[in-house]
Amino acid sequence: METKKDIRALTFEELKTAFVEMGEKAFRAKQVYEWLWMKSAIQFEEMTNLSKDLRKKLEENFAINAVSILKSQKSNDGTIKSAFQLYDENIVEGVLIPTLERQTACVSSQVGCSLTCKFCATGYMDRKRNLNADEIYDQVVLLDKQAKDNFNIPLTNIVYMGMGEPLLNYANVLKSIDRITAEDGLNMSYKRITVSTAGIAKMIKKLGDDEVKFNLAISLHAANDAKRNEIMPINESNSLEALAEALKYYYEKTENPVTFEYIIFNGFNDGIEDARELVKFCHNIPCKVNIIEYNPISMADFLNAEDDKVQAFANHLQKHHVIVNIRRSRGKDIDAACGQLAINQK
Repeated sequence: METKKDIRALTFEELKTAFVEMGEKAFRAKQVYEWLWMKSAIQFEEMTNLSKDLRKKLEENFAINAVSILKSQKSNDGTIKSAFQLYDENIVEGVLIPTLERQTACVSSQVGCSLTCKFCATGYMDRKRNLNADEIYDQVVLLDKQAKDNFNIPLTNIVYMGMGEPLLNYANVLKSIDRITAEDGLNMSYKRITVSTAGIAKMIKKLGDDEVKFNLAISLHAANDAKRNEIMPINESNSLEALAEALKYYYEKTENPVTFEYIIFNGFNDGIEDARELVKFCHNIPCKVNIIEYNPISMADFLNAEDDKVQAFANHLQKHHVIVNIRRSRGKDIDAACGQLAINQK
């Protein structure tokens, strides 16, 4: 039996060609494209301005591989973590983070991850596959619905900080952002979207070449190669020198400042010498630093830095003219906080 084509994998031009090949008028492709990307239809039966015969023909030839919510948990602070089931029964997690000012969707880009960062639960999973662009898009649609249903407010922000390394799924991540920001898509602003990477220099340069408009965040966590190698093996092939060079190139091409994410671990990277190294690294390009409290996972024995050390660290950055925010974690009680997303794999 022939497998049906994933209709959302087609570009608009490819969809028009497919309609002509089926003996249909090309303008029907525009109607279907709008149903798929503007109205987020997940069944051909929803496309009520198409004839029944055409809907049947679409059903016979194409599939909409829609993502569904398998289960959700709500934290004491209002954060909602959802397990999303994909068409092939793989599962990823995403999080809705509500605050007074914004509703943020944290979405996944891969099933598992290949980077093995020592402090991250996803890093202890195998990478099974990349997500398709429509699977990332569906997470946004479902989290937007959760925001409206639970808080009566639509999504305001999207962060690609869930499971996986976005820049190792480059094409699908950029296509998903295109569909999320396009006028014939969800029509959200690029400036409301942040992609977070562990720091793959070659792909950061490609972001510059593509002159992307969304925000870029770097999971830094140490501005010293020896320490970064210890917790982030990716640094062994993407040193801080290579990362700095790539970020300078990226900034020259886009003029977008960068955010450095810095999880602060007790007795590891929380000293004033660590802060000095970070100040030096920050002087490479316009940037800001988010200091993030560590969220414990069972697979690692790191501890969160003590409050006075965190404050002293932040004060040192500020004294040297680095913009810094201290971020408190959300959803820790349901393992929904930064670094805690993981699925038990068979």
